[in-house]
Amino acid sequence: MLNTLPITTLDPLERADGSAAYSYNGFSIIGGVNGPVEVQRRDELAEEAAIDVVVRPVAGVGGIRERHLESLVERTLRHIIVVTAHPRTLIQVTLQVIATQEEDSISGVLPPAASNIQLLPALLQTSILALLSTSIPLSQTLTSTLIVVDPYGKLVQDPSAKQIHSASSVHVLAFSSHGDLLLVESEGSFGIDAWEEVVEKASDICHGAEAADNDSDHASMDPTGQLSLESVMKNTMQDRTAKGQRWRESLG
Repeated sequence: MLNTLPITTLDPLERADGSAAYSYNGFSIIGGVNGPVEVQRRDELAEEAAIDVVVRPVAGVGGIRERHLESLVERTLRHIIVVTAHPRTLIQVTLQVIATQEEDSISGVLPPAASNIQLLPALLQTSILALLSTSIPLSQTLTSTLIVVDPYGKLVQDPSAKQIHSASSVHVLAFSSHGDLLLVESEGSFGIDAWEEVVEKASDICHGAEAADNDSDHASMDPTGQLSLESVMKNTMQDRTAKGQRWRESLG
């Protein structure tokens, strides 16, 4: 596990309505959001905005794996974006994978195809940061994490490629800023006790152990003593607001 905080950047793309870059645990994603824009009649929804998510791999053309990830991200973002605010329009989210963990030559319990969900947390984190940099209304935010259960039943946060391939099960969970579980994707074999431990640990990573006990606005820590993912997101937005305030003050 890499005990480092995510590296986040807002608005790295000049031609997008909103954009963000996110790097963590060997994964790097850059994403852009455009919208609401005009939608083709065949994709038009009468009472809400359509959401189009495109995931582009590091190299080559996207395939079945990318289409699966796109559907998961799109489904999750529908819980976040106030789609009824812009009916008969389109919100486009494009996510370019810049880097992934180095693959390990040791084959594990899970087949290579099953480990595709390891990209999901970085894709979701990039999406929400890019959306926050636009004027598109959101009902809440989200945070997402990856946890594996090793062959000995131990939970591993932010696993390496080797740990993912040797794991008994791999789990991706996403929580809303209200504490609701928005997404669960699991691969492998696991029991109910292990599942309950995974959910509890994932909640602590996303919201912090302190936040589970009270609704304090102070920065919360995950079980390893690092800032929770929610606190990292808040700090990113606070830094952007402070930068904008300094710019306005410099204009007199």
